[in-house]
Formats: sequence, structure tokens, C-alpha cells
Amino acid sequence: MEGARQNDIPGIDANCGGACACSTCHAYIDPAWFGALPPMDDMEEEMLSFAYEQEPGRSRLTCQLRVTDEMDGLVVTLPLRQA
Repeated sequence: MEGARQNDIPGIDANCGGACACSTCHAYIDPAWFGALPPMDDMEEEMLSFAYEQEPGRSRLTCQLRVTDEMDGLVVTLPLRQA
């Protein structure tokens, strides 16, 4: 989420500033990568229930993902709008 905001990537609103309190940084993770990411905690899972067109097995909140070198090649797409 921070990387998207710092680089003016449109589509990540991040209204709560990364506090996992809004779901406006919702993104779809390529299924090949979904299982390679750290697991969701209960708070993220709850907030995702408010996300626009949430898709189990693809949806994550980008504020909860810390990008590392191991994620090189990660494919992320954004919903048509944020909640």
C-alpha cells in the first residue's frame, strides 16, 4: 500500500493510512502467489468483508503486505473501485 501511494498508483485509496480499518487498499493477488504470502490475520479477514467485489483466495488488503525481494514478480490487480 505504501509503495503504491508513494508512486501515485491510482486505485489504492488507503483512507485509513494503513491501519487495517477500511478496506480501501483492497487488491486481487494472482492465485499463483496467494499461498506464498503471509497468512491473513482475523482483522484483515474481517475488513475484507467490506471490500468491493471481494474474492476469497485472491483478495488481500495491501496495507497488510510488506513487499520483500522474495515477492519479485508478484502480480496484483485492483478492483474497479474501492469500498
